[in-house]
Amino acid sequence: MSGWLSWVSGKRENKTAARDAIIGLREQLHLITKKEEHLQAKIDDELRKAKENVTTNKRAAQAALRQKKMYETELDRLAGSRMTLETQVNAIENANMNLETMRAMQRGSAALKSIHANMDIDKVDNTMDSIREQMALTNEISEAISNPLGMGNELDEDELREELQELEQDELHNRLVGAEAAPAHHISTPTAVPTTTATSQTTADDEDAELRALQAELAM
Repeated sequence: MSGWLSWVSGKRENKTAARDAIIGLREQLHLITKKEEHLQAKIDDELRKAKENVTTNKRAAQAALRQKKMYETELDRLAGSRMTLETQVNAIENANMNLETMRAMQRGSAALKSIHANMDIDKVDNTMDSIREQMALTNEISEAISNPLGMGNELDEDELREELQELEQDELHNRLVGAEAAPAHHISTPTAVPTTTATSQTTADDEDAELRALQAELAM
């Protein structure tokens, strides 16, 4: 616990120190910028004096140029100091960004370790096997629910096939019997015609015989 507190405390101190350093450097940069503006104004003023006296008072012109040179030298030193301060500010900002990035990565790594603490490949495989078993059971239950009720009796596929074969045999037998009976039916029909004709012929003969007998009786 104390280690964690010291880590948190150290983190806060580091952030505070970085912020204070950046604030101090930027304040100094602001002062240098103001100083540079002031020196640049003096340089411009000395240059104006030198131009005004270059033809009338050479000594005053030289003094103005000499003073101008001194201001320019000081301005160059300030420019160097400003560049150094800006480099420090950039370095601290980059370092602070790197530090925060590293801490964020460390927190992410700790979170992953915490998540994976109770996980390994065997546990994952077992979990996936359990999920597959439950999915298979779910499919079986769905199929059982969707099938029609058989009144408690399961259909025997072999028995159904045998019954179907018997029906096919009966149908073939009936067709064969029908094919055999068809010629006898057709034969009986023409025989009936001659029989009817013969009967008619016999009747006609009898009528002729009776007619002849009647004529003979009349002739007598």
